[in-house]
Amino acid sequence: MDTEAQPTERDRSSHPDSPGPEGWSRFALVARIADWLPGGRITLTLFCCLAFLLGLNAFVVQPFQIPSGSMEQGLRIGDRVLVNKLAYRFGAQPRRGDVIVFDGTGYFGDADYIKRVVGTGGDHVVCCDRQGRIEVNGRAVDESAFLHPGDSASGVPFDVVVPAGRLFVLGDHRSDSSDSRDHLGSPGGGMIPVGDVIGRADWILWPYDHWTHLTRPSAYARVPAPEGAHG
Repeated sequence: MDTEAQPTERDRSSHPDSPGPEGWSRFALVARIADWLPGGRITLTLFCCLAFLLGLNAFVVQPFQIPSGSMEQGLRIGDRVLVNKLAYRFGAQPRRGDVIVFDGTGYFGDADYIKRVVGTGGDHVVCCDRQGRIEVNGRAVDESAFLHPGDSASGVPFDVVVPAGRLFVLGDHRSDSSDSRDHLGSPGGGMIPVGDVIGRADWILWPYDHWTHLTRPSAYARVPAPEGAHG
């Protein structure tokens, strides 16, 4: 009887350095797509990069060009800011002092706008006190750090309570800004629904000499919560 062991072929899938059938299928699919496209793998790589950028723009961050002087002197016409679209996606809410981009359709106009949040739901916003300052929930706000030089807090007096789920927004260049003050008699009373906020402007990207991180001014830190608020 021949007792010599016969050689057997090893299962390739058991080799740690050899891809299994699924791995080969994926590689073959990529190769077939690359062969089908003009330009091959270079074109495929460009398409993948484009898809990544489109997804980034749709869900994470989006560039926004400043269209007017309403946010001067901090944001100038033609500046490009990076809007953080995840800032308010996971339970966080816009806060006083944030610079936001929002869809103004039905409230301001059929376009996107950029303004500063001055009042959030429940806030009592008044202009002006004896020193010409805006008051939020009875606390005067010193806006000198960002208000356009030579501008007053507002040339138009107002006394409003912001409804829940809405925002009262103003431009930093008050004499050159169409904002919540100009729409107090319009549907919604000039208050922007939180759901229409696209995101928070976090960075000035262009021009390079104006590159900076946009932070929330400390002027709003001492503003108390509105009456009846809890937490």
